Amino acid sequence: MGSVVESREWYLASYSPEGVPNSDNLKLRSLSLSLDSHSIPEGHVSLEIVLISVDPYLRTRLTGTLDGLYIAQYEVNEVITAFAVGKVIGSRESKYSEGDVVLVPSAPLAEYCIIPSSTIARKIHAATGISLPHYLSALGVPGFAAWVGIVVLGDPKPGSNVFISAASGAVGTIAGQLAKIRGCRVIGSTGSDQKVKLIKEEFGYDDGFNYNKESDFDAALSKYFPDGIDVYLDNVGGKMLESVLNHVNKHARISLCGMISQYNKVWTEREGVRNLLNMVGKEVRMEGFMLESYWHRFGDFAKEMEGYIKEGKVTSKNKINVGIESFLDSLASLFSSSNIGKVVVQVNEA
Repeated sequence: MGSVVESREWYLASYSPEGVPNSDNLKLRSLSLSLDSHSIPEGHVSLEIVLISVDPYLRTRLTGTLDGLYIAQYEVNEVITAFAVGKVIGSRESKYSEGDVVLVPSAPLAEYCIIPSSTIARKIHAATGISLPHYLSALGVPGFAAWVGIVVLGDPKPGSNVFISAASGAVGTIAGQLAKIRGCRVIGSTGSDQKVKLIKEEFGYDDGFNYNKESDFDAALSKYFPDGIDVYLDNVGGKMLESVLNHVNKHARISLCGMISQYNKVWTEREGVRNLLNMVGKEVRMEGFMLESYWHRFGDFAKEMEGYIKEGKVTSKNKINVGIESFLDSLASLFSSSNIGKVVVQVNEA
């Protein structure tokens, strides 16, 4: 490879307060980069981006308003960033050498880039035998979110009744497996009969239901949780969260991971929860979380999750779309019923 390359990158052209972001909001542009070690600043590395993680939280940074999440917004004309796996091309940092494969929590959504070495989370060693997409799924944002929501905040005991919404998504598939490892009875809600079958057969769920076929969530939860809910990992919000509050046991724990059913609406159009009083009498703890607040636990998570993957206790399902140009459609797919598991964009070959 020559030292100068043309690299395409996605940037924010305009904010998208409602609906799914489109080609008016996100655009590709090209720039020339010199990647060899002599051309980059001290303490930096140049990377060839291999894989990019496509996660729902990216949507929340494109609205132009803090909108309840208080997560930093991208600036207009700013390059989008995401969890990524990259290969070192040039280095002016003794810890990294050409050919190293690394995990970067906030890499430019580009084909190539130059970043401070301090922004690299870790090297990825081929000797682990773990495939690269796992580092963006079970060992990436979805796995970490599932671990914080189930293990740290949910803290279920053996025999606990655990409910997980969006169970066939990237977070839900991992969360269900973590709850099963802890000896729980685990039920999930998904958007199709095919997905119900998937979470039971591939991810060990005890049972599940298709929320699109249930006209009464209260009746569905009564059926699947005759003894009530001890731990709920909420990925959707809205009517499902309200119904769960009618079925929680005393001292239940609810981890608010995300509310994907509400992301593409302005706050005045979102569905309210009318029965929060149930939390008082049942002494329920409901807690929202942002992963950056638990970043100091990432090492603990990675060590535990790597062990589960090697032991065959945790697996993930990845949808890999090829080419950086596929990012926009990949992002949109997260908000459609077609999505199953983790969406990854393969930018370059490993």
